[in-house]
Amino acid sequence: MVALAVLVRFPFLALSFIALSHASPLKIVPSSDINHSNIQLSRDSAVPAPALNSSGPSSSMTLISSVSATATTTSQAPTGTSSPSVSPKYVIAHFMVGNAYPFTVDNWLADIFLAHSSGIDGFALNVGVDDWQPSQVANAYQAALQSGTGFKLFMSFDMSSLPCSTAADAGTLRTYITTYATHPNQLLYNGRVFASTFSGETCTFGQGSVVSGWSTQFVQQLTGSSAVHFVPSFFIDPSQFNTYSGVIDGMFNWNSAWPTQVTTSFVSSLPGVLGDIASGLSSAVTSALSGYIGSTTPDDAYISNLTAMGAGQTYMASVSPWFFTHYGPSSYNKNWIYLGDEHLYATRWESLIKIRDQVDLVEIISWNDFGESHYIGPIEGAQPMSQSWVDGNDHTGWLNLTSYYASAFKTGTYPTPTKDQLVMWSRPHPAAASASNDSVGRPTNYQITQDLVWAVVLATSPATVELSTSSTQSQTFSVPAGVSKLSISIQPGGTMHGTLSRGGQTVIDLQATNFTFEAQPTTYNFNAHVIASP
Repeated sequence: MVALAVLVRFPFLALSFIALSHASPLKIVPSSDINHSNIQLSRDSAVPAPALNSSGPSSSMTLISSVSATATTTSQAPTGTSSPSVSPKYVIAHFMVGNAYPFTVDNWLADIFLAHSSGIDGFALNVGVDDWQPSQVANAYQAALQSGTGFKLFMSFDMSSLPCSTAADAGTLRTYITTYATHPNQLLYNGRVFASTFSGETCTFGQGSVVSGWSTQFVQQLTGSSAVHFVPSFFIDPSQFNTYSGVIDGMFNWNSAWPTQVTTSFVSSLPGVLGDIASGLSSAVTSALSGYIGSTTPDDAYISNLTAMGAGQTYMASVSPWFFTHYGPSSYNKNWIYLGDEHLYATRWESLIKIRDQVDLVEIISWNDFGESHYIGPIEGAQPMSQSWVDGNDHTGWLNLTSYYASAFKTGTYPTPTKDQLVMWSRPHPAAASASNDSVGRPTNYQITQDLVWAVVLATSPATVELSTSSTQSQTFSVPAGVSKLSISIQPGGTMHGTLSRGGQTVIDLQATNFTFEAQPTTYNFNAHVIASP
């Protein structure tokens, strides 16, 4: 079902997107629970863009040799962080219950064990309108308890799917809260049941205003052991947070995960860019864009306005490795990318760690939202008609990075790697490639992404890393102990291969086994293919 069109305005451009519902995997006709692309673009037009020179960690690696003239970026994570905070820190992963229709308790258990071993403390259970979803939520809580890990869960009400126009609609939300309020694996925050949303800024629940609706039909009716610590993701100007005083206990900044303001139009407006940018971005432009990757400017606006509301407000930031969705007008009519270059996942984590004293929770978007290509969990369950760009493109290698950065965020100190690791990823075809049989067409913003293989190294001690994409295209780097971010260009017919050696011995030899950078794809696919050493 297609809902109301939403006009989204930015400081630099105006875009119009369709508010879409989520799809039940069992229904041929789209229904209620597909994914979040409907209103996911930033609505915070009052938030200023970051300065072009706001960058991440400085470069410290040595390029030993370059067999081919390719663009390479290198950087090292900071060795320290902000001082440890007194308040507990949590790292949560957004879990689409709508993609878990065939799950058993054992499926949930396997995911919980995998997430927990990767430094994730819990799942935000995104629930929509499908009548089978409550049973899967029950399975999730049962599995969390059975795991014995202390893994936490909380409800994230998808208000782009759930109805919210009548007082009765709020009863569904309250039932979820009261059912699991005293469950051992329910996340409690400041002694209350933690609860969140995706959207909800237009919900009145039959009352005269949005504030009155959430206040009288949700927050005020949940008392005692069911009292909520409510941290929604409302897509409103941060300066309006104070109008929700007494209703919210904080805010979740969904859009902070990506540099959503960086679009083709925006890039074309930068100094030095003339006309069509499809032929490739200049080094000056890519350098300028790097200032937007992982920037905390969107966080600053949320934090300052929550602080103005008084003590005790909770800030939950977001982090995500990627974004690509490819639905045509005959289905969900959503076809675009967000810029995920410059090691977005690692860089965003590093930015959040620098301001960790002001961030209470980080929510990873996502564990299993396949339709938007930002999943870090296994490809399983029921996909929302995204198989053509998801199948065969594993992302679990990003869990290696999750463990490292989650530890730094929660403790205030970057851990010393105890095992050498290498993670690499790339798209399956050039950005400017022409697909032979794709009625949907190129995704919006396809011109702003570079044809590169991205790599992150976790080294126990100084080492030599060689990246190659063909027999004639390779680069060798000297990397220090800790985390290093590298890249190498890739051409049609190329693949991904990386080695780490030390003292003349090869420690890691990582080779993609089912990946070729295609010159002429059948369909457009701007998803990432991720490989990682064991």
